[in-house]
Amino acid sequence: MAGCRFCSVAHTVSAATLVHAFVTSRVDYCNVILAGASKSTTDKLQRVLNAAARVVSDTRKYDRGLSHLLHDELHWLDVPQRVQYKLCATVYRCLQHRAPQYIIYMTGCCIHTSDIARRQHLRSAGSHQLFVPRHQRSVFGRRAFSVAGPAAWNSFPDYLRDPSRSFGSFRRDLKASFLVLLAQRTQSIRGFAIMRYINLLLTLILTLTLYPDIHSHKL
Repeated sequence: MAGCRFCSVAHTVSAATLVHAFVTSRVDYCNVILAGASKSTTDKLQRVLNAAARVVSDTRKYDRGLSHLLHDELHWLDVPQRVQYKLCATVYRCLQHRAPQYIIYMTGCCIHTSDIARRQHLRSAGSHQLFVPRHQRSVFGRRAFSVAGPAAWNSFPDYLRDPSRSFGSFRRDLKASFLVLLAQRTQSIRGFAIMRYINLLLTLILTLTLYPDIHSHKL
């Protein structure tokens, strides 16, 4: 019995190592270019991530509880959140002058609102928000790092934008905030499904109450 348990644990560890080496590392590689991408694009990578989670957990394709498996057990983020995570981590490195030089000195990239004279009186100047430059193209312009990076950075609470935070603390709390948002989204989806079921049930009860002979009618 102990030998079987050891083999099961060894299989899980080996599967997790292989999945991280050949799947998740490739999903995360240069994924910042997917910032602002359509859902149809990110869904393709999400299906790969879902299959990888099934391999690690040794569950079947149609087993329930995929969201619980991804977020609560494996602590994996969905693909759109993984893109946002990498995007904000790059912005942090840019602000700390640890990013590549071509990003740090990019025109209009990662500039605090408080550093712009005509915007120093705004409320955002005191909350460590970044200036989001104007862009002409509504689709591809907003996907540029100089636009998508500051926009993602400004969407987080003030405590995450604190410049005195260490990189490790920033990454840990950033991932925790994403997991909280995913849990809230899952709960809202479940709540919507329950309300829809209740509405259908109430409609059926009301119909049978108003028309008691409807069940005896032959179609």
